Amino acid sequence: MRVITETKALEEFAKALAERPFVAVDTEFMREKTYWPILCLIQAAAEGEEAIIDPMAEGLDLSPFLEVLGDKSITKVFHAARQDVEIFLQLMGETPTPLFDTQIAAMACGYGDQIGYEPLMRGLLGVSIDKGSRFTDWARRPLSEAQLSYALSDVTHLRDAFPMLQKKLEKEKRLHWVEEEMTNLNDPRLYRVEPQDAWTRLKVRGMRPSDVGPLIKLAEWRESEAQKRDLPRGRILKDEALYELARMKPKSPEELGRARSIPTGFERSKPAREILDAIAFGAHMKKGDLPEIERDDRRAPAPADVVELLKVLLKRQCDRFHVAPKLIASSADIEAIALDDNADVPALHGWRREVFGDAALKLKRGEIGLKLTRGAVELVDFSDQK
Repeated sequence: MRVITETKALEEFAKALAERPFVAVDTEFMREKTYWPILCLIQAAAEGEEAIIDPMAEGLDLSPFLEVLGDKSITKVFHAARQDVEIFLQLMGETPTPLFDTQIAAMACGYGDQIGYEPLMRGLLGVSIDKGSRFTDWARRPLSEAQLSYALSDVTHLRDAFPMLQKKLEKEKRLHWVEEEMTNLNDPRLYRVEPQDAWTRLKVRGMRPSDVGPLIKLAEWRESEAQKRDLPRGRILKDEALYELARMKPKSPEELGRARSIPTGFERSKPAREILDAIAFGAHMKKGDLPEIERDDRRAPAPADVVELLKVLLKRQCDRFHVAPKLIASSADIEAIALDDNADVPALHGWRREVFGDAALKLKRGEIGLKLTRGAVELVDFSDQK
């Protein structure tokens, strides 16, 4: 097993990878106690090449491998790529392109919703993966042979599975489906949380307008503090604390100290002063600077019967096209379509519209119907009956 801990060895490995059309990549990282992920291992494999790179090795320069990830002539293959891509975006300043996510590809091939790595490899390659090293502390050194073998198998199997998935997609003429999804994965905004946008991670629907400004500024302060101190958001302030403080709007340390979600004595700290300032700033935000918050009591409910019909149609179309329902539309998307023919949801755009969106709108307009034939749902085209 090849474990790379020196820059010269990495240069040789990267040179070999640069001559291959694709490279399978995986990472092991820790982030339970930090905001930014701590990269512990990089696994990479291409045809005839495979190795583990130890980014924690003293003096190791990752640049040769990062150059491979930045080479647009080489396809980078990941499974459930988002967290891996986030790490490399932080190291490279850009996302590795072009990307191929085997989880998304598997959903497009009918392997189910968000299928895990192990069941996918078992289904494609017939391999059984030893889970004994699954919960390894990857930041510890030395790692055992069993742990390293487990880590490396993640990419050797991925390397073997990629051509099979690609062939299936080409046969079904669905490669462009996955390429469309990969374009979305390459958007840096998917991975970077700017402090001023941190409030979008919180549930604000139904909040009193007077509470929204303080919540926005509290979320912004927390995100900045978490990034600066490299701590998880919850270690700075939990979500429930943000909501409580936005409702209370304390104006003094004494008022802040009455909040149930604030530890005793916190009101006398420097962060407490910053929190009070954030609340005050948010409370004085102009109405035009606040996002439009939809009130729960004013939101028209989606017609239940229409929602249920659309769900049946979705299942029928997904069974017919052998594609995972979650890749097409979420429950929220279904409700949005039930309410609005022009809803801005993925199911009404691109290839998803071809598979489901157009049929959904026709069903709503009464142009098609559903019938049960020998236990199977079929479409009825009413235009054929005129």
